[in-house]
Amino acid sequence: MPTQSLPRALIVERYGEVVDGFHPAPDDQPLAAGMPAGAVTDDTEQALLLARLVVTSGGEVDGRELAWQLLEWEDGMRERGSLDLLGPSTRRAIDELLQGKDIEETGRYGTTNGAAMRITPVGIATPSIDLDLLVDRVVAASAATHNTGLALAAAAAVAAAVSAGIDGATIAEATEHAVAAATKTSTSGHWVAGADIPTRITWATSLIDTAPGTTPPRPGAVSVLLYDLVGTSLASQESVPAAFAVLAAYPDDPWLAVRLAASLGGDTDTIAAIAGAIAGACHGIDGFPAEARVKVAEVNNLELDDLADQLLKVRAA
Repeated sequence: MPTQSLPRALIVERYGEVVDGFHPAPDDQPLAAGMPAGAVTDDTEQALLLARLVVTSGGEVDGRELAWQLLEWEDGMRERGSLDLLGPSTRRAIDELLQGKDIEETGRYGTTNGAAMRITPVGIATPSIDLDLLVDRVVAASAATHNTGLALAAAAAVAAAVSAGIDGATIAEATEHAVAAATKTSTSGHWVAGADIPTRITWATSLIDTAPGTTPPRPGAVSVLLYDLVGTSLASQESVPAAFAVLAAYPDDPWLAVRLAASLGGDTDTIAAIAGAIAGACHGIDGFPAEARVKVAEVNNLELDDLADQLLKVRAA
């Protein structure tokens, strides 16, 4: 939260190469000034909103209902004085819906990572063995705002990795499943110019040298590589491959992976949310320190256990 939308150099100056834990937002934070340490951002709030829709729908979300609920959520954020509002693709799509535009067309220019950042509940609620079902559910939950092959492939990659992790996959295996899902989804929706998501994920993860017997890469070196070469903006083809690359660097240390993601610069909260979702699915609840989990739950008044159980019931059905 305190590092989102900041340049890497400023993050390093304030927090070091890797942020050591939760910090309150400084007064000059562009989106979350004054927020307490451990407060979540729009990524988590929108994921929880989508999760409830997944539960009530039994798996396949109605895009129009999601759009209206996102609009209500943004109104609530404004009432709280937050500037952490809808992203550009979602904002544009909802405006067009309000103008009466066909929902099949409202997401035709949505290329940013808004769909990928909130898609985790779909991955939790859908078994990895049924890739067709997973892709269908990703498209249903995303197309109203992000109906492009670029954004849909990015969202499918995240959902597939989460789903595979729940079924016991390692980070490397979950990444392979993500690439397969992204490849399957990349021709969905409307075509837009942009780098191919599955190719970018494969390339970004290959940049990290984690061969057996080698010393784990220094976090600062990984951070520079991803910030300068892969990119950390809200573009789907940058932030989503960056999240998978962070996981490739530290596949056995979810807490380090999310702290590094939060230290990259750019769209840090989204990259960390995606990395954390996949790492959590692969490693389980004990992949993160108990005190960190308690802090986030208490600061944000989150009651995640019941919601997680409901999502798993949808998965079992």
